[in-house]
Amino acid sequence: MQSRKKNELKVRLPAEWERQSAVLMAWPHISTKWAPYLENARKCISEIIRAILKFEDVILVVPDKKQAEETRKLFPSERIHIQIVPSDDIWARDFGPITIFRNGRLELLDFKFNGWGEKYMFQKDDKITEKLKKLGAFGKIQRRSVKFVLEGGSIESDGEGTILTTEKCLLNPNRNPELSKKQIEATLMSALGAKRILWLKHGKIRGDDTDSHIDTLAKFADKNTIMYMACNKKSDLHYAELKKMEAELKSFRTASGKPYKLIPLPCPDPKFDEKSAQMPATYANFLVINGAVLVPTYQDKKDSIALKTIEGAFPRRKVIGIDCFQLIFQHGSLHCATMQIPE
Repeated sequence: MQSRKKNELKVRLPAEWERQSAVLMAWPHISTKWAPYLENARKCISEIIRAILKFEDVILVVPDKKQAEETRKLFPSERIHIQIVPSDDIWARDFGPITIFRNGRLELLDFKFNGWGEKYMFQKDDKITEKLKKLGAFGKIQRRSVKFVLEGGSIESDGEGTILTTEKCLLNPNRNPELSKKQIEATLMSALGAKRILWLKHGKIRGDDTDSHIDTLAKFADKNTIMYMACNKKSDLHYAELKKMEAELKSFRTASGKPYKLIPLPCPDPKFDEKSAQMPATYANFLVINGAVLVPTYQDKKDSIALKTIEGAFPRRKVIGIDCFQLIFQHGSLHCATMQIPE
C-alpha cells in the first residue's frame, strides 16, 4: 500500500454511490464482435438502459443516423441523449471519461484507451470522450486529456482518497511499460487525488481478458465495506486465486486503521461459450446508480443469493437483477458496459 497525507491539489474521485447526472453507454452494432448475437446483446443493453432511465439520464453512443432513429423509437424518454459517434465496442467503463472534482468542479479525465493492451480494436473508442465533448454531451464540464493508459474498470474509489486496484492490470507492461510502480502510483495520486492505493496482487476470474480489472473482483459498498468474489469450493478453478485475494483483503485497513467489513459474493457455476471456453461471470460487476443497484445475473442458481447479499449492503436502494448472460460472451458484464457521470 502506498499513501500520502495531503494532496497537492484539491482533487477527488467520487465514489460510485454518490449522486449522478447520467450513465454513458454504447449501442452494439453489426460492425463489432457482437454481430453473431446482435439481437440478444441489444436486448440486454436495452434492459440496462430502461432500468437506468427510471432513476437518471443515459447518454447513448450510436454509430450512425439510422441507429439513432431506431433507438429513439426504442427509448421514448426525455432522459435519453443519443449521440452519433463511431465506436469499436460497448465497454463504456473503459473508454469513457473518469470524472473527478477539481476544486469543487467536475472535470472529465480522458485517459488513453488501448484496447486492454492492444488485444482488440480501440482507435474509435479512444476518441469517443473527445467527440462527445465536442458534441456537447457533457454540457459545460471541462475535458482534460491524460497521456496515461487507464480504464475505469481497473480502479475503485471510496470517494475519500482510497483507490483499490490490481497489480495484474495496472503494472502490466501492455499498459504503461515505461513507468515504474512508483511512477504509476504518483500518476494516480496526482490525477485522481488518491491519498492511499490498495494493491491486490491476486485475483482472477476465468475468461477475463482485462488482466484482472478490479470491477470483476471486488468493489466498495461504502468507505468501510468491500464486496468481493469468494470461492470455498476447492475443485473450482477460481479457488486458489480468490482465496489469496481474500487473505489480502483481510489484511487491508480503512483510512482510520480498522479492518474492512468484507462481504463475500458467490461464484456462479461455470459458463461456457460455443467453443467451450469459460466466460467471466461475476456478481462483483454491479452498478450503483441514483436510488438503485443494478446487478448482473447469469441464469444461475446463485443469482438469488447474490441479489439478496447486495440488498443487505445497500438497504436504501432498490436492487434490480438484469440477465447479462449474453454480455459475458464478449468477456464483460453490466458494470463494464456503463460509466457514470457524477452530478
